[in-house]
Amino acid sequence: MARILAVANQKGGVGKTTTAINLAACLAAAEHPTLLVDVDPQANASTGIGVDPRTIKAHAYHLLLGLAEAADALLPTALPALTVLPARRELVGAEVELVEVPERESRLKQALQAIEKNYAFIVIDCPPSLGFLTLNALVAANGVIVPLQCEYYALEGLGQILETVRLCRQRLNPRLEIEGILLTMFDSRVNLAAQVVQEVREHFGKRVFRTVIPRNVRLGEAPSHGKPAILYDIGCAGADAYLHLAQEVLDGAAARSG
Repeated sequence: MARILAVANQKGGVGKTTTAINLAACLAAAEHPTLLVDVDPQANASTGIGVDPRTIKAHAYHLLLGLAEAADALLPTALPALTVLPARRELVGAEVELVEVPERESRLKQALQAIEKNYAFIVIDCPPSLGFLTLNALVAANGVIVPLQCEYYALEGLGQILETVRLCRQRLNPRLEIEGILLTMFDSRVNLAAQVVQEVREHFGKRVFRTVIPRNVRLGEAPSHGKPAILYDIGCAGADAYLHLAQEVLDGAAARSG
């Protein structure tokens, strides 16, 4: 069965979608069949991997409402081993429409069960909130990757997402665990960034990935071209960092299975 990873943080602008796109792409580049699932109404993971929203017939909204099967919404990407299950802005209405639906927090999990055997990894990009859509991702997932920006307010709100994971594990999904905290947007020219890295490592130890994602112009440009960094400029520092992150995730998966 697939290792399902939710990339989640209720704070915006921490590199969450960048991480979801590039981690999924690097896992696929290593020839592990991977599915990128977009459950953010902004749909940036979808467009950032090259999906034209105008061409989508079925997407995450239809899955959550039970209007389509997961297989109906899958789209190919430029990487042979990477498939995307896209989103569109209609997804913003799902939280209201499913208020009285039984087991509404498990709709994504149920939808993915029919296809997860086809993948080694499923990476879910969550919206910048701890609402119904993120909860669906946490219920479906085995692990959570929490991107954390290397800036002054880095730790602000981290306790909230970790507590949400703890409650979800306790009440809804006992298999859920923290895959790792990922330090992002690191600028080696800023002393504060190094202090944040040190402080987070001191507080959370082995729960923090060894890989640190740098601030990188090419990494920021890639989504506007509908490409992950490894296809836009594999020689850039951002692409190299996500290749290292993918290796850490693969090493963790191998350790669990071994």
